[in-house]
Parts: sequence; C-alpha cells; structure tokens
Amino acid sequence: MAKRNQKKVTKPTLQEQYQSCPRANFFKRLGAYIYDLFALAALLMLAVVFAILVTIIADKTGLINLDAYKDTAEYLSHSGLFAAYLALVIVAFYGYFWSKGGQTIGMKAWRLRVQNSDGSNISFTQALIRLATSAFGLGNIMAFFENRNAFQDLWAECEVVVLTKELSNWKGFKGMAFMDQDK
Repeated sequence: MAKRNQKKVTKPTLQEQYQSCPRANFFKRLGAYIYDLFALAALLMLAVVFAILVTIIADKTGLINLDAYKDTAEYLSHSGLFAAYLALVIVAFYGYFWSKGGQTIGMKAWRLRVQNSDGSNISFTQALIRLATSAFGLGNIMAFFENRNAFQDLWAECEVVVLTKELSNWKGFKGMAFMDQDK
C-alpha cells in the first residue's frame, strides 16, 4: 500500500484571522449604532434613576435644598454636574466595550469589531479619541467609500472590521485578544 502524500495544513492564528477581516461599510455600522442606542438608553435610564435617588437622599439629609425647584427633575435639569455624569456614563460604556472586547452589544449583533491593524484590542485612550472625533456618528459617512475607515477610526488609528461567523462565535472571551488562544 502506498502512503498518501499529505500536506500539513496550518490553521491561521487568531491574530491573522482578525487581520484578514474586511472593513465594515456604512450600513453595518449604522445597524450597530442603532442597536447601541437602545442599550445606551436603558443604561442612561438606570443612571438617571440612581441620580434621582441620590438627589432625594441628599435633600432629605439636608445636603442640598430643593425648595427653589418644582421637583427633583427640574433640579437635575439645571445641574451641570448631572450632565457631566451622564456624559461620563456614555464615555464609560463605549470606552469599556471597545477597549476590553472590541465590541459593543450592537457591534456583537452585527458581527463588527473595532481593532488595531494587527488585530489587537484598542487602548482606552484610542477609544476616547474615537469617541471624541465621531461627531455623534457622522464620522461614519467616510465609510461609504469602499475599504475606507471612518473619520474617527483614522484619528484613533484603528479599524472596524466585519467578523466571520467563526470569529463571532468564538467563546474565549478573555478580552477577545489573540494572545488568549494558547491558554
């Protein structure tokens, strides 16, 4: 019997698989953005409830005085600190998900991932730059052009790619970094 001449096929590493993914177009980004708006709205509702509870407790203990206001909502609507708190919640949401897993909830649903060109997760600083330069999503208009990064991706030196089904279903969720595959 003759032995078959079998070639050993090497499977690409996770890093190489991430690097080979195509960039996301405008419509996939828009779908993920809409999903994220729902998730973010729910998170902001919880943040507002927490702020109202803290304000009511502060009023009852005498730390603040709400007599000049119609209700707690009017007090919070005039507070710059409350607006900064809500902005911090938004920054924390995107910064955490982009830097830890490369995906928000909406990006996971649309199989998108924000990453560096080598396939690694972006840093929190890159996430802040990306958020600050996104112009509330208008920076994605540049993604209409084929194989183009959005404005915020150029500034943050990262890219948003469309994952394959295999990469999207990968269960090693230790930050989804390619370094975790050998462990």
